[in-house]
Amino acid sequence: MAAKGQPVNVQKEQMFGLAEKEMEYRVDLFNRLTQTCFSKCIEKRHKEAELNMGENSCIDRCASKYWQVTNLVGQLLGNQPQM
Repeated sequence: MAAKGQPVNVQKEQMFGLAEKEMEYRVDLFNRLTQTCFSKCIEKRHKEAELNMGENSCIDRCASKYWQVTNLVGQLLGNQPQM
């Protein structure tokens, strides 16, 4: 028996499920960050194969702010009392 009286197999399945949810969350977060910063920073009509300096700076700032806000929201939600 494992912790809290659960069999080891059940505990492993629960941990796998949590890891799977975490991976889905991270993929979704990355996709939203990519879509948000791309639509904000990249011109609709591509002129060059590479990003220009303005686009590059915009994406850098956008991604940085996105992660800061995501972390702040996560901290605030983590500090709320459980209902």
